[in-house]
Amino acid sequence: MLDFRMDTFLAVCRHMNYTKAARELHITQPAVTQHIHFIEKEYGVQLFSFHGKKLSLTPEGRLLLGAVTTMKHDDMALRRMFDEGKTGRRQLTFGVTMTIGEYVIGKYLASYIRRHPGTRIRLYIANTEELLGRLDRGEIDFALVEGFFEKRDYDFRLFRRERYLGVCAPGFLEEREAPRSFQEIFTGTLITREPGSGTREVLERALSEKGWGINDFSNVVEISSMGAIKRMAEGGGGIAFLYEAAVLRELEEGSLVPVYLEDFPRYHDFTFIWRKNSLFGGQYMELLDEMEREQM
Repeated sequence: MLDFRMDTFLAVCRHMNYTKAARELHITQPAVTQHIHFIEKEYGVQLFSFHGKKLSLTPEGRLLLGAVTTMKHDDMALRRMFDEGKTGRRQLTFGVTMTIGEYVIGKYLASYIRRHPGTRIRLYIANTEELLGRLDRGEIDFALVEGFFEKRDYDFRLFRRERYLGVCAPGFLEEREAPRSFQEIFTGTLITREPGSGTREVLERALSEKGWGINDFSNVVEISSMGAIKRMAEGGGGIAFLYEAAVLRELEEGSLVPVYLEDFPRYHDFTFIWRKNSLFGGQYMELLDEMEREQM
């Protein structure tokens, strides 16, 4: 169980503001200051510094934040394990991003349940940004993500590599043999996921490498549903960039066709992640080993 003053430290880190941290915790601002001073005295380091009126973490503060976030995560995971002991039923609590949740993970879970009947599974499907937040707060044990993440904060292992490509309805673009440049499709509509989505971030980074951005398209439609994105693209509403796993059926049926672009398609990693230096890292690795055997 974490010292209550560490919860104060985490609240200050979330807001980078003592007043807002006090408001969140329903304590006074002097109490927040007292808690932070206690921790600084205990470790003999300064955790925060002011640059003008802006509060920021010192290098020692960043180090403590990573350690305490993992401790908070492990505390929550331990509580779930104790609950398992009371009920006698194993529980998996984890998160996956949208593409993985809708088109990849199902067969692995089915196989796992067959081998471990009675296991309770609590699966959260959300974008990468939300899952990282849940992981940091200890709400989930681990995550399978398609997006980018800060590698210094997490231990990770490759789950699989997936083809990432542009798709549109047949006849939406004039047929040609040579790949197009991005500039040639900027006059059309881009259909994409919301900010924070790993699927969208892969495209954003690909565009950024060439000095472009999402808003270079003449129109951008943001949809949080993968199915709705595909239906709009099938109807000739624009071009979408998705993982092949999400559009495999549509490509086979011919309702969507690849958009051949310079430097595309790309390949991107689906990554299994958990808090860095977690006490339960070995257990998570064993679970991943079991899932990987299912792929063979």
